[in-house]
Amino acid sequence: MPGDYPDRIRQLPLYDGRFDAYRLAADGCEVLFASYPAGTAIPPHRHATDNYGVITRGELILTLEGCEQRCAAGDWYHVPAGCLHSARFEHDTDEIEFWFEPGEGAAA
Repeated sequence: MPGDYPDRIRQLPLYDGRFDAYRLAADGCEVLFASYPAGTAIPPHRHATDNYGVITRGELILTLEGCEQRCAAGDWYHVPAGCLHSARFEHDTDEIEFWFEPGEGAAA
């Protein structure tokens, strides 16, 4: 699997999903070290997790509820649970994603 991650990260289990990623599980959260080849497109979808991510190489073109934003290396983004979103990648891109389960650490 491509990606500019340290050997220790590449020894983590692979994520079984729509894209390539290494998976680190934590209580109430999954941590993914994901890589997307240039030209990858993820169609509009929703999920129950509250997602945060940081781009470590390349660029994410994220569409949230119809609004497009570009996230470059070093940029953080947030996809709230239940929010319709899609993604595309014009360049080879790596990121670290945090998928929080509903209610975990949420402010009251």
